[in-house]
Amino acid sequence: MTHLDSSNPIFMAVWIVGTISILTAGLTIAIGSIAPALGEGKAIAQALNAIAQQPDEANTITRTLFVGLAFIESVAIYCFVISLILIFANPFWNYVISAVTKVGG
Repeated sequence: MTHLDSSNPIFMAVWIVGTISILTAGLTIAIGSIAPALGEGKAIAQALNAIAQQPDEANTITRTLFVGLAFIESVAIYCFVISLILIFANPFWNYVISAVTKVGG
């Protein structure tokens, strides 16, 4: 039995954690980017509508729009950070490696 053998418990544990981490990171980015994109589109559309109806308040509307867009975009940034953590600093790696070495892998 080599280290790359699929019957090796270390290989299987690392493979499972790695696969689930990559899939979860991809889903986090995919789902976490859709809602902010839709929210930003709706916010911009509403702001343009408000500016068209009240051109004198364009500066106030624009300022408020940018603050709102920053809050909306923070959701996508948080999802991106979680994905990076899952790929590069996964907290489950140490647990899996220590559990497998206790078993005797």
